[in-house]
Amino acid sequence: MAINPPSILIVDDDPKIRDLTSQYLTDQGLNVHAASGGKEMDVFIASHQVSLIILDLMMPEENGLAICQRLRGSGNFTPIIILTAKGDEIDRIVGLEMGADDYVSKPFNPRELLARINAVLRRNELKQSQNSNSENLAFGPFLFSSDTRSLTKNGVPISITSGEFELLKVFIDHPRQPLSRDQIMQLAKGRELDVFDRSIDVQISRLRKILEEDPTSPKFLQTMWGFGYIFVPDGDAAH
Repeated sequence: MAINPPSILIVDDDPKIRDLTSQYLTDQGLNVHAASGGKEMDVFIASHQVSLIILDLMMPEENGLAICQRLRGSGNFTPIIILTAKGDEIDRIVGLEMGADDYVSKPFNPRELLARINAVLRRNELKQSQNSNSENLAFGPFLFSSDTRSLTKNGVPISITSGEFELLKVFIDHPRQPLSRDQIMQLAKGRELDVFDRSIDVQISRLRKILEEDPTSPKFLQTMWGFGYIFVPDGDAAH
């Protein structure tokens, strides 16, 4: 039985980059489409199934960060690889926190982009497989649902970003298992840590404000000093 190749949508206002990237990825057997910006992207995804979006950050009408935030906010969790100018560390961090799956700096080697695409697609396939077998989890006053991608407290929906949700899911999938920052980032994003190490601590701090009665003395997301963090569903001491 023939397997349809992944459908890749390139969103970039630079026609040269769109054309060259499209040609290379097409030559590698991918089903490639292109859009010059958010409006063309919206038209295409409204009537087509997309496996992955390659999203440029610097676009005149609607920048990539805004597009990424809009997609995730509307419940669209198609994998996204963002294209950033070399050295734009803050944009990369913000993009990942808004729910992008990976980034590639311009100018980029097409072979590197292809490798990132294949890695993200593999992780997404694994994540979907895990989600299909996952169950809702109740802990304390909270109910976590991977099916509806929601978190409620005493039945009341709680506002949670896609990045916070994915991070919480890592802990819920690994209860009472000490996780280092490297392990957390790899499980949540599937990429090695470098400058993003500190963003884990920031995200943990945000989750604690959501989950803990006293974030300075957490019961659910506890610190393993000298190692990382551990999720304790019943709120008991980790040791």
